[in-house]
Amino acid sequence: MRLRRAFAIVAALPIALAAYGAWSAVPAQRPVLPLAWTTLPRASITADAKRRELVLELPSVDLPAGAAHDIPPASLGEFPVNASIYAFHAELRDQDGRLLPADLLHHMNVMDPAERELFLPIARRILASGRETGEIRFPWLLFGARVRAGERIIANAMLHNTTPVSYRGVRVRLVLSYVPDGRPWPFFSVFPWQLDVAFPVGDKSFDLSPGHSERSYEGSPAVDGKIVVIGGHMHEYGRTIEFWDVTTGTLLWHGEPAPAPPGEASPVPLGRFYGLTGIGLPIMASHRYRVRVVYENPTGHTIAAGGMGVVGGLFIPRRGAVWPSAEPSDSLYQLDVRHFMGLTGGGMSGMEGMGEMGGMDSHDHDHGSTP
Repeated sequence: MRLRRAFAIVAALPIALAAYGAWSAVPAQRPVLPLAWTTLPRASITADAKRRELVLELPSVDLPAGAAHDIPPASLGEFPVNASIYAFHAELRDQDGRLLPADLLHHMNVMDPAERELFLPIARRILASGRETGEIRFPWLLFGARVRAGERIIANAMLHNTTPVSYRGVRVRLVLSYVPDGRPWPFFSVFPWQLDVAFPVGDKSFDLSPGHSERSYEGSPAVDGKIVVIGGHMHEYGRTIEFWDVTTGTLLWHGEPAPAPPGEASPVPLGRFYGLTGIGLPIMASHRYRVRVVYENPTGHTIAAGGMGVVGGLFIPRRGAVWPSAEPSDSLYQLDVRHFMGLTGGGMSGMEGMGEMGGMDSHDHDHGSTP
């Protein structure tokens, strides 16, 4: 096994080195987060240099029995090191440090409020994990998502306990494997991205009507680049999820979930656009792209929040392209951040200082389409 893995790495070196000069990320200038955000609960991010792991841990909460949807407050964290992330997995621990069942975690999301998404001017999601995700791992020699010491993130989670057992002091953790700065690898600095049928903002779930239904959204990327990994997420009764180049009419990727027990979602296998013959699927800012999801609901009734359709993965900006900073004065950005933090009503609840990060005008935005 080790010999075969070493051969694969050595074989990939010429292609990686040849492509490195043409496809390398340029870090954007990061705006300063407003002081008002320091009032958020704090998530801890600790580094284990020996294991080369970062542990992002949300504040502990009690999880009562039958808590179908428990959403702790969003938390602010800060990375302690310069590094490149190449693998991660989520886990839950109780107050005594015992590992809890993975089914208790519906999802965990981490966003970078200082950078925008690839397809929309909202805060960029950099990490996500759910019940069916498991460990996400990529070749450490080739790909890594950069983090910087002092870089702040906002994280949230949804817990889902339908059992008769209560848990105390539950801590949601994300364990990140990293390569420290100063190494000649990974060769490519990658940016996580996503495109959602429920864009532009709000709850990503939608009511699922009986029988056949489809939902889609279109948008254009902020910069040219290459997709190296793509995956999809659907709920139960999801049949296919697709990623299209609308400008050329080309189906770029098609995903179908593996069979799963009734009532459970199944992961969609990842598409990997790298190998010995080349790296990346070209994406252009001048083109429009579509995510499309297809459902077959056999129950005969509408399922509340029964649908979801997200594609995402890893993206390498074109050489010289700068990943754009966020524009917090943008109305869409503000709506998205408020939703992420679980804020409701007309007030910003301490978010008034967001404008201190930017000062640019609002834009017109892409709108989704439902065939």
